[in-house]
Amino acid sequence: MSGLTLDAGALIAFDRNDRRMVAIVARARTHGLTLAIPAGVVGQAWRDGRKQARLARLLASPHVEIEPLDDLRARAAGQLCGVVKTSDVIDATVVLCASSRQQGIVTTDPDDMRRLSPRVRLVEL
Repeated sequence: MSGLTLDAGALIAFDRNDRRMVAIVARARTHGLTLAIPAGVVGQAWRDGRKQARLARLLASPHVEIEPLDDLRARAAGQLCGVVKTSDVIDATVVLCASSRQQGIVTTDPDDMRRLSPRVRLVEL
């Protein structure tokens, strides 16, 4: 596995100093794994930078890659939602990001991720 893709629940857990999520991030860093975060996920988790110093440091880390939500990715996410008959485009971007990078997903919402892709590898929080 080349790294992990994080969903909003994972970012929120890290921001709240959840022990398990902090350990996942630490292990990823130790093993040189990339943490990928779709830009829409950042928007779901970001509320007040003055109070989210921990999250701000994670997002600025050289081990983190923020994947932009451009036109092609947005259309692919929308198409995936249409195929599986769901409406959460941001969850779809998480699945597409992880799939394109051959990464597992750290999530607090495993059922929705499996609905989008039954074969996706999950780390459940």
